[in-house]
Amino acid sequence: MENNKTEQSNFFVKLSLTTVMLTLGLIVFGAVVRVTDSGLGCGNDWPLCDGRIVPPLDNVTAWIEWSHRLFAALIGVFGLWMLGVAWRSYRRRHSGVLNITAIAAGIFVLQSALGAFVVIYDLPPTMVTLHLGTAMLLLGALLMAAVMAWHRPPPEPTGRDSVTALAYITAALTLVIILTGTLVRGSGATLACADWPLCNGQVLPFSQGTLETVHMMHRYAVLGLGLTQLMLVYYVLKMRANPITRRLTVAAFVVYLMQAGVGALYVFSEAAAIWGAAHVGMAAVTWALLVAVCTVDTLDGLSSENQEQKELTWQAQS
Repeated sequence: MENNKTEQSNFFVKLSLTTVMLTLGLIVFGAVVRVTDSGLGCGNDWPLCDGRIVPPLDNVTAWIEWSHRLFAALIGVFGLWMLGVAWRSYRRRHSGVLNITAIAAGIFVLQSALGAFVVIYDLPPTMVTLHLGTAMLLLGALLMAAVMAWHRPPPEPTGRDSVTALAYITAALTLVIILTGTLVRGSGATLACADWPLCNGQVLPFSQGTLETVHMMHRYAVLGLGLTQLMLVYYVLKMRANPITRRLTVAAFVVYLMQAGVGALYVFSEAAAIWGAAHVGMAAVTWALLVAVCTVDTLDGLSSENQEQKELTWQAQS
C-alpha cells in the first residue's frame, strides 16, 4: 500500500512538472505572438480562426496565433489529468496538493477567458497585461502543486521569519515588474530609450517625454528587484541550511541577471523577436524559481505539531 502511494506521488510530480514546462513554453510562445504582432492573426474570431477550423496555409500570423491556442488547449488537457490524479491520490492525505491543483484549474479557465476577450476586443493593453498575469499565476500554482507533492520538510521546522517574508516580497515584486514590462510594450515605449543602461544618454529622462519616462521607470524597478534578490540571496545563505532553498535562491538571481542582459540585447537589437521572447521567458523562469523558494521555505517552516499530525494521518491511511 505504501509503495502504491509513493508511485502515485512520483507520477503526480512528474505530470505536474511536465505541465509546468508546457506552461512555461506557452508563456514564451505568447511572447512570440506578441512580438511578431500575431495577436490578431485570426482576426477578432475566437475560438475559430477567421471563421475556419484550420487557418490558410499561407497566413503565417494566423498559424502563429492558432498554434498558440492549440498549445493552450494541450495544457488544459494536462491540467485536467493533474486534477484527476490529485483527487485520487491526495484528497484524503495532503489535501493542500489537491486544493492548489484545483486553484490552478480555475486560473486556467480565467486565463482562457481573458485570451478570448483580448482577441475579440482588439488587444486592449490592460487585458493583455492581465492575460499574461494569469499565465504567470497558473505557472506558479502548478509549480506549487509539484513542490508540495515532492518536498518533505525536515524534522525540525525552521519557523517563519523575515527571510520567508522577504522571499514573498521578492516574488510579488517580480510578478509586478513582469506586468509593468507588458505595459511598456503596450504603451509603445519599447524603443523609447535607444541605448542601455542610460536612456538616450540620460539617467533621468523625465524631460524627454512620457514614453521615455515609462521605459526608464521599468528599468529602475528591475534594478530595485535585483537589489531585493541580492538581499534574499545573502539572508538565505546566512540563515537557511536547506540546500534546496539555497540553490533555488541563487539560481533565481543568476537567471535574473541573464534576463537583464537579454533586456539590454532586446534594446540594442531594436526589439528583435527572439530577444523579446527570451526576455519574457527568463522573467517567467525567475518568477517560477522564486515561487519554488517561497513554497519550500513555507513547508520547512511548518510547526512541528502540523507535521506530526500529517505523519499520523499518512500512517493511519497506509
